Amino acid sequence: MFSYTIKRVLSLVPVLLGLSLIVFFMIRAIPGDPAQIILGQLATKEAVEELTKQLGLDQPWYIQYFTYLGGLLTGDLGESIKTKTAISQEIWPYLSATIELSFCAIVIAIVIGVNAGIISAWYQNSWFDYIAMVLALIGVSMPIFWLGLMEQWVFAINLDWLPTSGREEVRNPVTSITNIYMIDTLLQGRMDQFWDVVKHLILPAFALATIPMAIIARITRSSMLEVMRSDFIRTARAKGLRMFWVVYKHSLKNAIIPVLTIIGLQTGLLLGGAILTETIFSWPGMGRYIYDAINARDYPVIQSGILIIAFIFVMINLVVDLLYAVIDPRIKYN
Repeated sequence: MFSYTIKRVLSLVPVLLGLSLIVFFMIRAIPGDPAQIILGQLATKEAVEELTKQLGLDQPWYIQYFTYLGGLLTGDLGESIKTKTAISQEIWPYLSATIELSFCAIVIAIVIGVNAGIISAWYQNSWFDYIAMVLALIGVSMPIFWLGLMEQWVFAINLDWLPTSGREEVRNPVTSITNIYMIDTLLQGRMDQFWDVVKHLILPAFALATIPMAIIARITRSSMLEVMRSDFIRTARAKGLRMFWVVYKHSLKNAIIPVLTIIGLQTGLLLGGAILTETIFSWPGMGRYIYDAINARDYPVIQSGILIIAFIFVMINLVVDLLYAVIDPRIKYN
């Protein structure tokens, strides 16, 4: 497995290089001049040309690309055109906010989706099975922006149970250590702030978890139905084992591989696809960060942000591939 892991890690290099080249050309196809946007529409032509030269945007594309690539190889993500700040310094608070939101969303999706799929498979064609699959279909089809607005209207405005937006109470800010607020509040022993952070997480996390929850539930049901028709499951039931052990120890263990694949893919997609949720709930994450950079034509920020998300995505898929062999001893990596 060690040699397989090394090969997979090395294979990431051409993938990320190809992605960086694609992103480099795509963002430069966006209409608008960064220098003009920074200086405003009333700026003179001479001022725009001078700023363009300072930013290095007057150089040929291959020089710009290899300059950026050379910085990446030394760990330098570049400098934001808009804020004049090193991207490596300013990106972590946004990335940590997205990681915290995505982690909570995928945990909700796994807990509810897997158990709903298991119960639906065990009680196939029951009222629970029909209701769960209809809700799963609705969850896949429901636009996130509409669901987020409905959550705010019901739970924040009408019932006044939860806050509408943000990561924390403005009047009681969290002292950042890791920038992952749930961890920071626990490290400081501030349980009041911890529950406040959890309240701010509930609505955006559930909105973001809706689609992966529905997909996981449907895949779990299909996989469990196939396994529960197997001879060893009938033998386990005939031996009088409790239903809990038959389902969670024998059936789920053998049905988990396709479910694990979907969980890995959906986790990666949550990191890169949270922009609507973050916009609706004013969540200061990577989606908002890259969105603002696109509006400002901040090329280094867009390139670095997408590359970081892509790196996390491929690493998650690598971990999922390695977990296959841990969960199922029949899978061998030579």
